[in-house]
Amino acid sequence: MIPFNKPYLTGKEIEYLQEAVANGKLSGNGVFTQKCHQFFTSNYNFQKCLLTTSCTDALEMSALLLDIKPGDEVIVPSYTFVSTALAFVRQGAKIVFADSKSDHPNIDETQIESLITKKTKAIVVVHYAGMACEMDEILKIASKYGLVVVEDAAQAIDSFYKGKPLGGIGQLASFSFHETKNVISGEGGMLVINDPKFEFRSEILWEKGTNRAEFFRGQVNKYGWVDTGSSFLPSELTAAFLYAQLEYLRDIQDKRITIWRRYQESFQELAESGKITLPVIPDYATNNAHMFYLLCEDIDQRDEFINHLRSKDILAVFHYQSLHSSPFYNSKHDGRNLPNCDHFNDCLVRLPLYYELSYDQQSAVIDAVHTFYQK
Repeated sequence: MIPFNKPYLTGKEIEYLQEAVANGKLSGNGVFTQKCHQFFTSNYNFQKCLLTTSCTDALEMSALLLDIKPGDEVIVPSYTFVSTALAFVRQGAKIVFADSKSDHPNIDETQIESLITKKTKAIVVVHYAGMACEMDEILKIASKYGLVVVEDAAQAIDSFYKGKPLGGIGQLASFSFHETKNVISGEGGMLVINDPKFEFRSEILWEKGTNRAEFFRGQVNKYGWVDTGSSFLPSELTAAFLYAQLEYLRDIQDKRITIWRRYQESFQELAESGKITLPVIPDYATNNAHMFYLLCEDIDQRDEFINHLRSKDILAVFHYQSLHSSPFYNSKHDGRNLPNCDHFNDCLVRLPLYYELSYDQQSAVIDAVHTFYQK
């Protein structure tokens, strides 16, 4: 079976794990945590970074930093993973779902303004497949109404909007290093703080509501419980594993982009004949090759297509189920139809894409796709 995903190891992970053990500090915020933070601030000019145990944790920290309370409203795309909304729901927010663009799963920025009320506190955007949302328009709307923009950049490492790194545009941003992402630490994430007013409190939330970070910098002579928070920081073992991946980021990206481009070129004829729809890269966005997806005609064809690939020992998968129609939130949704979300819900299929996908394996996937549509 050609899997949908296979975690890639650079070969440095065990060495750095052993080094972390030898350092004698396995809990969080040690040498490797600082190396990871430095990597992102140096390479992407992020203002402040805090590793977290997951992207979900980073989003939950965002909700705490924004002081979200019951009755507040947060605008979120419906076509996304549950964590994007859940982080704010846990604080009591009402989620106001936005539809996707007609040609891309990203949030439709032209709909956002109509969803804003006096109770709106934030706009959350998701850079689907690592491709940027239309950030200038979104920031303009947010500025007009005094709202905070949170980037869910879970899939968006090393991707850009008009030359600006994703995760460095909104006031807050979150990344994922789950094993399905371009660089991984098994589980893991990161909060990016681009607005200085959130920096001080973010460290306190990160360390269980204490001013422990100040204490270790020698800024206070003791530390104590000063705010809410949780144990959001990961262990040094997680950070060591991640740093081994970050050192090879360029090599990983180059390989993934090569695979992505071959898929795109191989299916161009099918797209031109109208049998499938291929990913669209907006002219303001770059492609970090996080995933390769195509769109089938409808849900029946999608299921038949996935089953066909499985019969050829190829695992392809669909993706998100629109959150506005989920069992948990359906009764809380305001009833608006979100047709573009529903279209991606029903028709999108992701093909195998990972560093060690061989040329012959990719050829088998390409041939199987063509065989299905030749029928």
